[in-house]
Amino acid sequence: MHKQQSSLITKDGVSYLIPFMLVTFCFALWGFANDITNPMVKAFSKIFRMSVADGALVQVAFYGGYFCMAFPAAIFIRKYSYKAGVLMGLGLYAAGALLFFPAKSIGIFGCFLVAYFIMTCGLSFLETSCNPYILTMGPEDTATRRLNMAQCFNPCGSIIGMFVAMNFIQAKLNPMSSDERALLSDTEFEALKDADLSVLISPYLIIGLVIVAMLLIIRFVKMPKIGDTNHDIHFLVTIRRIFSLKYYREGVIAQFFYVGAQIMCWTFIIQYGTRVFMAEGMDEQSAEVLSQQFNIYAMIFFICSRFIATFMMKYVKPAMLLAIFGILAMVSTAGVIAFQSRMGVYCLVCVSGCMSLMFPTIYGIALEGLGDDAKFGAAGLIMAILGGSVLPWLQAMVIDLETVFGDFPATNASFVLPFICFVIVTLYGFRIHIAREKVR
Repeated sequence: MHKQQSSLITKDGVSYLIPFMLVTFCFALWGFANDITNPMVKAFSKIFRMSVADGALVQVAFYGGYFCMAFPAAIFIRKYSYKAGVLMGLGLYAAGALLFFPAKSIGIFGCFLVAYFIMTCGLSFLETSCNPYILTMGPEDTATRRLNMAQCFNPCGSIIGMFVAMNFIQAKLNPMSSDERALLSDTEFEALKDADLSVLISPYLIIGLVIVAMLLIIRFVKMPKIGDTNHDIHFLVTIRRIFSLKYYREGVIAQFFYVGAQIMCWTFIIQYGTRVFMAEGMDEQSAEVLSQQFNIYAMIFFICSRFIATFMMKYVKPAMLLAIFGILAMVSTAGVIAFQSRMGVYCLVCVSGCMSLMFPTIYGIALEGLGDDAKFGAAGLIMAILGGSVLPWLQAMVIDLETVFGDFPATNASFVLPFICFVIVTLYGFRIHIAREKVR
């Protein structure tokens, strides 16, 4: 046990256990934000009587914040420190979450998009800081394993977010269906909207206060200054240098498509499951809640699979394991497309297990050997999270078609997009594995 601990979080005789635990907790915090938000696409669509594509603007705003703030975050971290980046991230996260109160008072959908954007500017700071920070807290040869270990706690926060969304938002929203809401008068609609928004904002206000508490704890705890020795900012030179590296450049592309696939699968399991369960005779709200339950099952499978994958990395090269899991994801997604019954929902749960190691493994491979350039390298990989903004919106537009190719469900057909994403991730894993085997 001591040997494993020292190999992961001890470097040059110094243990980074406490800092590792605090930074790892931040992984859970942004996991909560990600996965309480995914079901909100459906919720906002109902509350504001919008299309799925309009509701998906939640994801555009959410992941757009990641994209816009990634390199400013990297410059900030380079100038100051990883700890400063973490504190800035927590501050913006809390501010965005607490802005849900005035957004509700105004009652305009765009105000919520602004709150989401500010919140995810904070998450961009957090991910740009925490991921490379974890990589530095131990020997370089165990960096990818260490990041996978820290990332195991990200879905723990995700499960809590899903649970809160299901039990404290979806289950408490007015059960009136989308079609029934469309028949309401303007006065009735506004009253219903106000009541539903009051339900929706409560968890965000609570997490905002939790984030403030976490900010204060990290502020007063001594954190390591590994990787904070060079504060020079040569932005363009550094960017040209890191993007000249093939494994990094292709890693950014793979991450773009992976994140897109992840968000599509976790966001639209609600639409997918709702269609399947309503076909079985359920009402819309019950079908949505059951779909969210399956989303939680998917996340539990995701967590278990990530621990297993982290263990397997002791025996299988990370790039090869990435390719294997990519193939399994493609097979599972094909089932999601083909089946129009609960079997398709089961396949969608399986996809989550296949995705478990992808983000941290792509991240670790792409940043390997970058040294202090990892701060800007991390920013490029965080910008790639833009895939979670663009691709779900495209999928939503397909879902809004209702049927394609005659009477084939558009919801099923829309999962061709995640399938293509997994093809790209699989190819990246194989290419990196083959390239490194040749070097050896």
